[in-house]
Amino acid sequence: MRPQAPSPTRRRVLTVPAAATAAAVIPVAAAEPVAAAEAATAAGTTAGTGPSAAARPATEAVRPALRPFPPSAVRLLESPFLANMRRTCAYLRYVDPDRLLHTFRLNVGLPSAAEPCGGWEAPDVLLRGHSTGHLLSALAQAHATTGDDAYAEKARHLVAALAVCQARAPAAGYRQGYLSAFPEDVFDQLEAGGKPWAPYYTLHKIMAGLLDQYRLSGNAQAMSVLAAMAAWVDSRTAPLTHDRMQALLRVEFGGMNEVLTNLYLETGDPAYLRTARRFDHEELYTPLAAGRDELAGRHANTEIPKIVGAARSYLATGERRYLDIATHFWKTVVQDHSYAIGGNSNQEFFGPPGEIVSRLSEDTCENCNSYNMLKLGRQLFLLDPTTPAYMDHYEWTLYNQMLGEQDPDSEHGFVTYYTGLWAGSRRQPKGGLGAAPGSYSGDYDNFSCDHGTGMETHTKFADSIYFRSTGPGEKALYVNLFIPSEVTWHETGVSLRQDTGHPETDRTRLTVTAGDARFALKVRVPAWLAASGNRATVRVNGHAVGSPSRPGRYLTIERRWRRGDTVELTLPREPVWQPAPDNPQVRSLSYGPVVLAGAYGATGLRTIPGIRPASLRPVAGVPLEFTAEADGREVPLRPFYKIHHQNYNVYWAVTPRPGRERDIARYPLDEGTGSTAADSTGTFPRATLAGGATWSTDGTRTAVLLDGVDGHVTLPQGLTAGLTELTVGVRVRIDSLANSARVFDLGYHKSTYLYLAARTGSGRARAALKISGMEGEDVIDATGPLPQGRWTHVALTLAGGTGILYVDGAEAGRNAAMVTSPLLLGAGTHNHLGRSQNSTHPCLHGAIADFRLHNRALTAAEVAALAAG
Repeated sequence: MRPQAPSPTRRRVLTVPAAATAAAVIPVAAAEPVAAAEAATAAGTTAGTGPSAAARPATEAVRPALRPFPPSAVRLLESPFLANMRRTCAYLRYVDPDRLLHTFRLNVGLPSAAEPCGGWEAPDVLLRGHSTGHLLSALAQAHATTGDDAYAEKARHLVAALAVCQARAPAAGYRQGYLSAFPEDVFDQLEAGGKPWAPYYTLHKIMAGLLDQYRLSGNAQAMSVLAAMAAWVDSRTAPLTHDRMQALLRVEFGGMNEVLTNLYLETGDPAYLRTARRFDHEELYTPLAAGRDELAGRHANTEIPKIVGAARSYLATGERRYLDIATHFWKTVVQDHSYAIGGNSNQEFFGPPGEIVSRLSEDTCENCNSYNMLKLGRQLFLLDPTTPAYMDHYEWTLYNQMLGEQDPDSEHGFVTYYTGLWAGSRRQPKGGLGAAPGSYSGDYDNFSCDHGTGMETHTKFADSIYFRSTGPGEKALYVNLFIPSEVTWHETGVSLRQDTGHPETDRTRLTVTAGDARFALKVRVPAWLAASGNRATVRVNGHAVGSPSRPGRYLTIERRWRRGDTVELTLPREPVWQPAPDNPQVRSLSYGPVVLAGAYGATGLRTIPGIRPASLRPVAGVPLEFTAEADGREVPLRPFYKIHHQNYNVYWAVTPRPGRERDIARYPLDEGTGSTAADSTGTFPRATLAGGATWSTDGTRTAVLLDGVDGHVTLPQGLTAGLTELTVGVRVRIDSLANSARVFDLGYHKSTYLYLAARTGSGRARAALKISGMEGEDVIDATGPLPQGRWTHVALTLAGGTGILYVDGAEAGRNAAMVTSPLLLGAGTHNHLGRSQNSTHPCLHGAIADFRLHNRALTAAEVAALAAG
């Protein structure tokens, strides 16, 4: 979530069985009471004056197949996860709540001598107040998990102060129940069609924090404040027409539908569900419900929380449409929009499906996105445990993004905003707002959404390790994640301990430490085993289990379990090179569930390194560490989550085997009629004349005439895939020169391309190659523009770090120090003659013929012969 001016601005495919089914979801006419109070009771707290479990209305229309254990029932043992939690808890104990309350108090005319915060909590930033909500949630989770009342006491101070601010709202000129750190007239602007920076987003964080305080810490005052806020939301939105409300929803509103639905599930008050459904954003929901992917260009973390809300809406209403929306969104994002580490988005936005290498930068994988995707996947698995892919993605992203977002050298658990994946990205000490993308957060001076979700992420690692079944007469304990921990299943009297060195070792041992009960133990067999062709092995009390489940399923062991029983699981691992969807010659490397990254220290990287997979060697005696030869030097490869304070690399170029020298494609463009043109090699589909492009015969040759307005030729996708070197040749007649008009432009979009411009602002023809993430272009400039008013043959050769531009067979420009290789272009999806990837550039005015792409850099003599032909 990035501020605009003035308002905001893995590819590892996990196979999902055909659309997630609700077969494991049990519809109920009157569901069992929501088990929220169980968490508070088990944590040693009370629900205050809130409804007891017995009195709470039965509000779920659908009973999930599984339930999580209450936080107090799961205890983390020594591991990187516990270490991260301790650092975040140290921050929770340290942070001064009065500094976060400063702008709340000033907003209603109350005095405050506290020092203002910075970043998005600064007094002049409209998102101020949202971090208080995250803090309330994190304090509730820390209290419920540890039982330490210090966290609850700090939260009680915060909630009491917020209640005072809320009570002062009418005196400050605001409606009853309003609670925020900014004036209410921001909502007047929003309802009038303005786009202030996400006021409902901020309210959602506060409301969610209050609900967590009630549910996990039994804070009754938090529920009172929350109920008044919800009534205020109802009063603001009820008078709006459907169309006005839908227009309002184009401004980021976080998970308002989620928190209001959760409030309904907690209380049974239908007013909350009615208000929640006003936040159903049909512009997003309609295509998803129809199974369409229309995510390209949408701000990722604006959309993901809406889908988390859809999953909760299904639980509350039983309406299948909500489930279809949520499952299709999850599958689409994971399979078609996610990077090697499990995260998604570049510069916070979704791109077209499958565009990964072409959308690498230091601003990939905003951490909030993954925080919310894990919430979504968790909810969907609770509804449908027949789709283990939800937990496969959960594990993958947890290890490869979320665990590594925190600085292990920080006493207070500082986190990054993005996880950059362009070559040479780094996670580094903090900066202020607008600092380098990989900068860690600080105590007070650079609050952001990721600072907030970081507080939550690192206090809830225990919440998805184990689940248990809810069906009548069924007893099943699910082991989802391999994290050292202990779980106590109070209903059965059973306690289970998990000892594991995962992911550094391949073995996990489960031991029944208390109890005597019959139930099914269901252990996830990770899907990543399939990539290396391995199978899990399982031993119960030292005896091998006959036929373990295939990867991507749960192994079921049903028996009477007694104290001392053991299950030993071995998950063999092999290095796996995973090709990117838009460029199979660019790959990431994983070992088991862990992505390995090149550790480059202070060495800068200007482009994606080329690696020799055959040179990969394990480091003796050091788990998960390897070396390999990349760009002629030995590079250490380590688990990505362990690499901090240095440059790193995740994606690698792998040179393909050389093929037969040939023209990859040749379009003579001499048909003279119709709207398409054939590739004479027979390799690619026909090109298409588009816009004002027409056929022309000028006595010299038949060609495509381009009108300089919108006329161009669209070439098929995939022309440049797998080419380590190339020659592009074409004949062109320039009828009038316009800066930046392209003779050809091959690639994906305005950040990943190979083009030739007839003239740039410098007055010269220019060829340029760029991959998204590069600081600048590789350019080859001619001494002047392309000739005007006559047919000219132009050719570009790229090979071995040298680019040469030829005009009429003579060299016109050269760059012998090119940064990148054409191999990184991949299977471009937007290839044009006469048009730029950048829609602000003019189209070419002239004519074009005889386009050819060769898979080798032709010599000067060969280019001259081609030009004369």
